[in-house]
Formats: sequence, structure tokens, C-alpha cells
Amino acid sequence: MCELLKIRKLLTKDIDKAMELVWAESWNQTCNDWNMFIEGALNICLAAEICGKLVATATAINYSNKVAWIGMVLVNKENRGKGISIVLLNALFKELKSCPSIKLDATPAGQHVYKKIGFVDEYLINRMVNISLNTELPKYKGQIAQKIQDSDIPAIIEFDKQVFGANRTQLISKLIRNSPDKSWVIKQNKTITGFVLGRKGNKYYQIGPLSAQSLSDVKILMSQVISSLKGQAVVLDVLDDKRKFNEWLTLIGFVKQRDFLRMYKGSNLYPGNNNAKYLISGPELG
Repeated sequence: MCELLKIRKLLTKDIDKAMELVWAESWNQTCNDWNMFIEGALNICLAAEICGKLVATATAINYSNKVAWIGMVLVNKENRGKGISIVLLNALFKELKSCPSIKLDATPAGQHVYKKIGFVDEYLINRMVNISLNTELPKYKGQIAQKIQDSDIPAIIEFDKQVFGANRTQLISKLIRNSPDKSWVIKQNKTITGFVLGRKGNKYYQIGPLSAQSLSDVKILMSQVISSLKGQAVVLDVLDDKRKFNEWLTLIGFVKQRDFLRMYKGSNLYPGNNNAKYLISGPELG
């Protein structure tokens, strides 16, 4: 089998085949997501071929040469158990020798694989879904959220850097550009104290990242986004330690689907600020 296996760069012409892997697993990514992975100048996106057929993928999103985010580790069903995912990951690690921090969000099925190759646990993330969002939320008095303007973007990028742990300029800018009507910010005395972004998936609209200094700000931001998503299927990836927020989400109709385990390999040099981190951008983006 190894003689037939070829590891190469994933190209835009591969996206249709890569989407077949996504659909087979009922994941939420789109062609636009694959384009974002592939077009990132510092990103590493790999494909595995057997006899000329694409059978697996893996990506590493490079955030400012500080954090490499592993994602989209997909192997078609007929080729599982052959070590292909390990071959892809080792190829990524070889390319990432100069990146000081390597992280990922592992599904329950993938956790044992990552532990075997040196990843350790950081914290738990809950995936919560609402297949038809019809919740009427109360109007919050006092503090209000505003739609993000171009002039807000540099400060939002800096806020996200402090929360996530590394600069994600390309990601933040692209999310705002693609969904401006669902991009909101809260300020106090002209200083940003929270923001929320999101993106359309092939099954759900994913809300996240959402970062804020208080739970009250989180609820205000969520209410703004939810009001524009009536009747739609929505997914959230929320930190498990945000217990009151998780309880609130359950009250407004979200149901826990499964867990992700955030893991890192080597040193966790850029953990960010988990106190202000509520929703991540998705397991493939961190």
C-alpha cells in the first residue's frame, strides 16, 4: 500500500473531491472554506492519493508563524486503518518545524490517534446545535451591539489576538467581509469589549468566534446574530467551562451534539485568554 500512496499539495482543482470527504462525514465545511485554506500563503494543505485517487486530506492554518492549526484530517472509509492520517500528519509536522506551537480540536474518534503522536489535552469544547432557530430573545437595555465597520477591524484583530493567542488578520477580515450583516461589536468608552462573527456552512450557520469580557455582553451579541438567523440551522462550539453560557444556550433551544478536545503538541506557548473566549471559529480554524 505504501508504494501506491502519494502525498502532495492540495490544489483548488481538488476541492470537489475534498468536499466528497466532507459530505461522507456530515461535516459542515464548504467550497469557500477549502479555498480559504488553500489560498492562505503560509498555510499547508495536503492530499493523499492512491492510484491517482484522492483518498485523504489534512490542513495546517498558519497564524503569524506562531500557531499552526491542524484541521480537515479526513480519510475515506475504504482506506481507514492503513495509517494514512499519520503519514499526512507527519508530513505536516515536517513542514511546521519552524512553528513553535501546533494545536487542534480533536473529535472523540481522533483523540486516541493524536495522543499516540504526542498531543496532550488542553480543554473541552461542546458542540451545540439548533436545527431551526426560532427563539425570541429579550431586548437588552443599556449596552448595545453595533455592526462592525471597517474602522473597527484593526482593534477587533488585536482583541482577537489577545483572546486566541496569535494574530489572525486574514481569518477575521475574511469572516467580516463574507458576513457583514452578522458581524457585531460592543464598545465601552470607544474601547472594544466583545465581538462576534460567523460563516455559512453546508449544513449549519456557524456562529463564532465570539469573545467578550462579560457574559452580559455575550448574550447581547448572541441576540443580535440570532435575530438574523430565524428558522435556520445553527451550530456553536462553546468552551465547556462557560457553564452559565451553556445553560443559557440550552434554555433557548440548543442541544449538545458532541465534544471536541483542544490539544497541543510540544509547548503551549500561546494559550490566549480563555476567560474572554466563549465560541471558537470551528475545529478546523481554532
